[in-house]
Amino acid sequence: MLTTLIYISAGVVVMLSIWMVRHQRRLKRQAWLMQEAMRNRDFTFRLSTKGLLPGERAMQDTLNQLGHTIKLQVNRSEVESWERLTRVLTHEIMNATAPISSITQSMLSRADVKGTPLEEGIKAIHDTSKSLNTFVDSYRRFSQLKKVEAAEVELGTAISDIVHLYPTLSWSVNGVEEMLVRTDPIMLRQVLTNLTKNAMEAGATSMGIEMAETEEKGRTALYISNNGQPIPAEARQSVFVPFFTTKRSGSGIGLSLSRRMMTLQGGGLELLERPRPGYHVSFLITL
Repeated sequence: MLTTLIYISAGVVVMLSIWMVRHQRRLKRQAWLMQEAMRNRDFTFRLSTKGLLPGERAMQDTLNQLGHTIKLQVNRSEVESWERLTRVLTHEIMNATAPISSITQSMLSRADVKGTPLEEGIKAIHDTSKSLNTFVDSYRRFSQLKKVEAAEVELGTAISDIVHLYPTLSWSVNGVEEMLVRTDPIMLRQVLTNLTKNAMEAGATSMGIEMAETEEKGRTALYISNNGQPIPAEARQSVFVPFFTTKRSGSGIGLSLSRRMMTLQGGGLELLERPRPGYHVSFLITL
C-alpha cells in the first residue's frame, strides 16, 4: 500500500513538473510575442489568457490593456508633434508670402505697369503667392480645431446622414441601430465624411460600417471599410502624416485631421493591417 502511494505521489510530481515546464515555456513565448509586437510598434496585440492561473490571467489582461493605452499615447504624441510643426510652417510661409502678394498687387495698379511686358510677369507672381496663401491657410485647420463638445449621439442616425449624403455608394451598415455614444457630433460627422470622400477618390463603389468587438468598458469601436484601391504597403505607415498623399490632387490633410479629432476625444483612428472580408481597405474608429 505504501509503495502504491509512493508511485502515485511520484507520478503526480512528474506530471506537475511536466505541466510546469510547459506552462513556463508558454509564458516565456507570450512574453517574447509581446516584446516583438512592441518592437514593431504593433500596439494592437491581445494575447490569450486561456489556461493561465488567476494571477497570471489578471496580469495578461493588464498587459493587453496596456498595449492599447500605449497606442493612444503614441498617437496623441504624434498628433501634437505634427500640430506644432504645422503651426510653425504655416506661420513662417504666410509671413514670407504676404508681402509678396501685397507688393505685386500694388504694382499691378500702377499706370506705368499696365499694358507693359512687366504686367504679365508681376501678375503671375501675384497669382502664385495668392494661391500659396490659400493653400497654406487650409492647413491652419489642423492646428486650430474647436474644443470638443461631447454629447449623446445616436450612432445609427449619424451614420444614416452620411449614407444619404452619398447615395451613389452601396452601403452595408450593421449593428449600429439604437446605439448611443458620447462624442462630438460635428467631429464624428467630419471624420466619417473624410473617410467616405477618400474612399470615393480611391474608386470605391461600396462602403461597410459594422460594430467592432472591444473589451474596454465605456468604449465603442467601428469598422469603416471600402472596396476602393488598396493602400500601397509602402504608404501604410504614412497615411496619417500631415501633407502626405498618394493622390495627385490630394491635400494630405484629411486622415491626419480625422485622427486628431478622434484623439482629442480620447478615442482613436487606425488603419487595419487586414481589411474586413469583402473590402480592400478598413479603418477602426474608437469612440
